Amino acid sequence: MCKFPGGGGTRVHENHVHGGTRVTGTLFGYRKTRVNIAIQETPRSLPILVLELAIPTAKLLQDLGVGLVRIALECEKRPSERTTKIVDEPIWALYCNGKKSGYGVKRQPTEEDLVVMQMLHAVSMGAGVLPVTGGGGEGDLTYMRAHFERVIGSRDSETYYMMNPDGNSGPELSIFFVRV
Repeated sequence: MCKFPGGGGTRVHENHVHGGTRVTGTLFGYRKTRVNIAIQETPRSLPILVLELAIPTAKLLQDLGVGLVRIALECEKRPSERTTKIVDEPIWALYCNGKKSGYGVKRQPTEEDLVVMQMLHAVSMGAGVLPVTGGGGEGDLTYMRAHFERVIGSRDSETYYMMNPDGNSGPELSIFFVRV
């Protein structure tokens, strides 16, 4: 299991993580299917990263309702590749709050992803249910959008902290990318 420092150097100060850059993160998916995470430079830009995680959307939203959630995405170092950015790795082992939860996969945004991003372009942060036009029987398309602070620790580690809008108690969701 991954060990990550729990405190000290990267705590929130005035709703900002020291050394971080602000991005927009959107968690979305049908309640009964896997959750997707899209990272954008601004709410109106195209996603720079789209991940599909092997966690049901409803389960992740339930965990977020209870408290702090930490997601660790771990991949292996390959000595031949020194220039690959960690977020450009295609697949990671997925841990949610310390429990192995399958895999996370990077993918290109689909047309449906882009429709969701377009529907949410005016939303800087919030959560809700989007109207479904296809009616594929997959349940409600739920979303949660927030500001994230992106902190690059090294070429082998990068973290996204979801910032609490009221500035209290630090991040509610942390996503760690690590190459070991």
